Amino acid sequence: MDAYEYSELLKKLEKKMSNITDITQPQKIEKRLEEIEKLQQNPEFWSDAKEAAKVSQEKNRLEKILKVYKAAKEALEDAKEYFELAKAENDEETLQMLFEDAPSLEEHIKKLEIEIMLSDKHDSSNAIISIHPGAGGTESQDWASMLYRMYLRWAERHGFKVEVLDYQPGEEAGIKDVSFIIKGENAYGYLKVENGIHRLVRISPFDANAKRHTSFASVMVSPEIDDDIEIEIEDKDIRVDTYRASGAGGQHVNKTESAIRITHLPTGIVVQCQNDRSQHKNRAAAMKMLKSRLYEYEMAKKQAEIDGTPKSEIGWGHQIRSYVLQPYQQVKDNRSKEAFTNVEAILDGDIDKLIEGVLIAEANQKKEQN
Repeated sequence: MDAYEYSELLKKLEKKMSNITDITQPQKIEKRLEEIEKLQQNPEFWSDAKEAAKVSQEKNRLEKILKVYKAAKEALEDAKEYFELAKAENDEETLQMLFEDAPSLEEHIKKLEIEIMLSDKHDSSNAIISIHPGAGGTESQDWASMLYRMYLRWAERHGFKVEVLDYQPGEEAGIKDVSFIIKGENAYGYLKVENGIHRLVRISPFDANAKRHTSFASVMVSPEIDDDIEIEIEDKDIRVDTYRASGAGGQHVNKTESAIRITHLPTGIVVQCQNDRSQHKNRAAAMKMLKSRLYEYEMAKKQAEIDGTPKSEIGWGHQIRSYVLQPYQQVKDNRSKEAFTNVEAILDGDIDKLIEGVLIAEANQKKEQN
């Protein structure tokens, strides 16, 4: 990088920062934080624990946005000032330092962009994820288990908690079905872009002829809905089945029909839970999953009407991302158009850059549409 390129970078980042300032409106955030401080000082504020928790959560989110905003703004202003001084004094050492720090400066602004993008109503919620293999038997079931591990490792990298709601192992390998909650700040905001069909191309370890196989698995992501959001589910619209749980969970799973499967007849959405020994608790968890899935279903339906796109199917032409292990190694996202060659790291949970690329691409698309 030379002085001209760095100057152009600063102009680009300044423009981005100006747009972010218009969206963020830091003065409004500071005013809202002052209002929250006053509310929290009132002894009556804590009498409604649910409302107090909601306001406190809003405060934490706004403080985080403001902190990242100020850090990015300060970093950009410092870079501009040092650059002008170094140019005026022909200080090659400082210029070289600024050129080397350019990626870090861009990362500051990018981090702020992501924070702003994760400000939708349910972005701060926990994420309920279900993974289903497509056609293809053991090969697809193994692919579903690879995706499951990828999200578990991502959650671990972020210090998030995971609660397994349902796990149906494959007969030979992999999984027939898995549902779990990832609990952490902005878990849904990040993972909502994983919603869709994931395609794998590799030489199958289950094929004696070592042929290349293409497998599909669907990933469904919905926000864990708060109890104060009313989603009406009538008894006549659901079918409830009980069955004996399978897989890990102790000997009790083979003795009692504690597992619950709920089918929502109007939409065909099926949820199931076998996490607890108690049928009552499993039913409550399954109903929570159903409410979240119905909420996501309605949101996706509205978005599809706006975009004019049909509902996805598990198969060719509908994938959001391809993971190619043979004859070359590459992960390519169809929305951001970005491609990565660190496939092993990605399958080990290093998916932040993939996620961020999609968030930015979708934000830019919305901007163009508006």
